[in-house]
Formats: sequence, structure tokens, C-alpha cells
Amino acid sequence: MESFHNFLKLLDSNLGGAGWFPYVLLGVGLFFTIYLKFPQIRYFKHAWKVVTGKYDKKGAPGDTTHFQSLSTALSGTVGTGNISGVAFAIFLGGPAALFWMWATAFLGMTTKFVEVTLSHKYRVKTEDGTMAGGPMYYMDRRLNMKWLAIGFAIATVISSFGTGNLPQINSIASSMQESFGLEPMITGGVLAVMLGLVILGGIHRIAAVTSRIVPLMAGVYLIGAFGVIFYNIGNIGPAFASVIGDVFSGSAATGGFLGATIAYAFNRGVNRGLFSNEAGQGSAPIAHAAAKADEPVSEGMVSILEPFIDTIIICTITGLVILSSGVWNEKFDNVFQKADMAIVAGKYVESNEADRQQMFKYLNHVDGHNVELYNGDIKVVEGKALAGNYTIMHAHSFAEDVRFSIGEAEDAYSGTLKIVDGLPVKDTVIITGKSLIHSAALTTKAFTRGFFGDFGQYIVSIGLLLFAFSTAIAWSYYGDRAMTYLLGARSVMPYRVIYVAGFFWASFSDTTLVWALASVAIVVMTLPNLFGILMLRKEMKQTVADYWTDFNKEHQQETQK
Repeated sequence: MESFHNFLKLLDSNLGGAGWFPYVLLGVGLFFTIYLKFPQIRYFKHAWKVVTGKYDKKGAPGDTTHFQSLSTALSGTVGTGNISGVAFAIFLGGPAALFWMWATAFLGMTTKFVEVTLSHKYRVKTEDGTMAGGPMYYMDRRLNMKWLAIGFAIATVISSFGTGNLPQINSIASSMQESFGLEPMITGGVLAVMLGLVILGGIHRIAAVTSRIVPLMAGVYLIGAFGVIFYNIGNIGPAFASVIGDVFSGSAATGGFLGATIAYAFNRGVNRGLFSNEAGQGSAPIAHAAAKADEPVSEGMVSILEPFIDTIIICTITGLVILSSGVWNEKFDNVFQKADMAIVAGKYVESNEADRQQMFKYLNHVDGHNVELYNGDIKVVEGKALAGNYTIMHAHSFAEDVRFSIGEAEDAYSGTLKIVDGLPVKDTVIITGKSLIHSAALTTKAFTRGFFGDFGQYIVSIGLLLFAFSTAIAWSYYGDRAMTYLLGARSVMPYRVIYVAGFFWASFSDTTLVWALASVAIVVMTLPNLFGILMLRKEMKQTVADYWTDFNKEHQQETQK
């Protein structure tokens, strides 16, 4: 199983984690932005009118309103990425990473417009009377590439578990245990029952729930966020200045943060931005395909708002909370995870500028450093390591006050730790100390630096609960539409039962393998979808032109009346 996991990580590093992948995604968005003459700007006002129902027609085919479709799609994209993804991007790339998230969202608005319009255009009515759509349908019905459609649908089912299900409840259960002391199995059991009650009712119940839960979760989160932003209002100006200024210079070292290059900030910002708004992945078009509309372009207009709300609004607010509170470059007590730790050969001192430069180059993958991983032994006496020719790094920072313990009672460890390639071999030894923090932990800490004080951490926990739970709801629908395409409507109910069972299981289990599998599946969804919409670029342009021709005719007729 470990070999398979390593294979998946290798595959992902050459696909989604490869340097070329962000350029492909941004390149497609940039192409359509220019090709369609900046629709995310020209049609933005019109999109708001469509989503409010101003142009709705009675009897239009579909299962949900424009607003419900947008809410369902948003519930799939607004998730842990908005809480932990932004924090992780800033942790690695500094303030400039937020700028690249904005750029990604701006281009992603056009990509989303295109993929949703085409998916809505080629949707079908299933044998149970509901609508089914998504990239697999235009791949099959328009491009005549059934093999590509099948591959996309299979990847969607895998991603529904690996992206929308297992990691979400795992994050919720961990957060609830840390904040409220709830056992993961209890959290998983209660939420699994709630999830089952929602998704077993199909798209009508899913849409009804998401249209209520999305505004609620956004409201709770924004109240907590603005409590931090207004408390630190004097730091907002400098925060914006650092976001813009660091784009052209890279982020300088400050506090425990060792700095980031322009290239590293770009890579992290684009990566997290795409993870957050899913533009180009082909998932959201499945939700939008259910919307009641005669004109596919009208639903495409609605989808323009999705990356705007998800990334430009919510992610920006999270970023300002983190930057204005100052927690992003401070060190806190931490349990050292192997994934974030590196013990390097040689004695490096944080106060020494030359040593900081060496670590900066090492962490940013810049040539010219001589940092190597440590191989050897570390002698520990009563929890403290004896001085040696090594330096302990954790979470991209120099670790401080490092202690070694063992067992559930965390008794001080004494003995010799064997280190191979920068990591301890003995897994039973727990290493703690002070270092930078990232992901949800960083956002949680930032929320305590406002008007709500320590209570702010509970706002993040509740926000994470609502965000992650709504994501699980939306992805269940993506998965059941993919199953409908693959095996027909009869396969949907067994899929939903397995989905709920997996949700419960993941609350107290290790989902690392599934998460790695999902990372690969996401790319298998994205690349065929981008290829497909590029193939249909001329049809997309003509479809938009026809929409405006018909719209203007109807508007003139109404004016004459």
C-alpha cells in the first residue's frame, strides 16, 4: 500500500504538481478571456440580474433556479480551501501569493463561463426525469469521444470521495475534537446521518439545503473575519501594500518567515487559487446543468460570479485576516509532523544573515545553497537534544525550544534518535517546539487576534464545519451525475449509500491514500475538460453571439409593448 501511495505521489508530481500545469490552466483562461473579449467584465452586471431571476421564464426545463444552482456550485468550491488554502499559500509564498490567487480567479471567471455554458448546452433528461449534464455529455454528444467522457466520469466519482467526502469530514472531526473535545466517531456519526437525509432526497433537497447553508456559512465566517480586520484596521494598508509590492520583488524575510521568491509565490498562489475555485476542473458545470434555463449562456453568466465570490471576496478576506493580524510570520507551539520537518546537516543560526540566505535558497528551491539533509544520530537527554552538527527545521522555519517525548503521557524521551535523510526513524517519539504554523491552524490563530479574542477559534471551527459539510453535499451530486452517465439512474442510490458510509468511516480513519488518489483524479478531470472547451471554442463564440441576438430582440419587443 505504501508503494502504491508513493506511485500516486510520483504521478501527481508529474501532473497537477508539475510546473507546467498552472500555465496550462491560466493559459486556457487567458485565451478565452481575449477570444471572448473579457466576458468576466462585460457580462458581470448582467450575471447578477440573471441570478436574481430577472430574466427567468416560466416552464423553462431544469430542476433548480439560477440561484440554487449557483449555491450548489459554490457549496462545492467554498470549502476548506478558503480557510486553510489561503493560509497555506501565504505561509509558503508570502503576501504576494494572494495576488496570484486574484489573477487566477479573474481568468477562472472566463473558464467557468465557457465550461458551464457548453455543459448546459449538451445536458440530457434522465430516465428519472431529472437533468444530467457536465463535461462528459459534451465530450460524448458533441465531440464523439465517449472514451474521454467515460474517463472524465470515472475521475469525477473518485474525486467525489477524495475531494468532497473523505478529507472534508476528516478535517471537520479533527477540528471539532480540538475545539470542543468531541470524539471523531461521534462527529462522523451525526454528520453522516445529516448528509444522508440531504443527499438521498436528490437534487431538489440538495439545492434547497445549499441555498440556505451557503449564505449562513458565509455570514458566520465574515462576521468573525471582519472582527479581526477592523480590530487591526491600521495594518490593512500595509497588508495590501505588501501583497502588491511583493509581486515584483518576492517576499522579504520577516519574523520567522524566511522569505519567498517571485516564482515560488506565483506557483503557490496559482495552485491554491485553482484548488479553491475549481475553474477548469469541470465539476461545477455538473451543478449548473440542472438550472432552469432555455439559454445555456444565461447559466454560463451565473457561473462568472462563482470564482469572484469564492476567491476574490472570501479568499481575500481570509488573506487580510492573516496578514493584518501578523500571525503569518510568528512562531507558535507546534507538534512537528514529518511532512513539515527537515533536519539538515550543519549548524545554522537564524540570527546569522548568511545562514538565513542559505535556508531561503534551500526552501525556495533556488540554486546556490549547500544545505544537505542530515544523516546520523541525535542524542537526547530528558527531552532535550544535545548539541551537534545539525539544525532542526519545521514548517519552513528554524525550530525553537525543541523537546522530545514518548507515549501518550508524553514522558520526556532519553536515548539516541537515528536520523535518515533528515527525518527520525523512530515514529513513537513525539517532537514539539516553536515554529511557523500553516493551513487551518494559521487561520484559527489569526481569528483570535480580533474583537472576539479566543472565541474567534470557534468561529473558524463552525465555519470549517459548514464549509466542509456543504462541499460534501455538492460533490455527492457531482458523483451521482457521473454514475448516472456511466451506469444509469439505478446506480445512483447505491452510490449515495456508499458515499454516506465513506463519510462516516473517514471521520476516524487515515485518508492519506484517498487524498493522493484524488489529486491525480482532479488532473484527469481537468486536462480533458480544458482540451474539450478549446476544441469547441468557435461554437462557444457563436453560442454567445446568438444569445445576445435573441436577448436584444426580446428586449426590443418588450419595450415596444
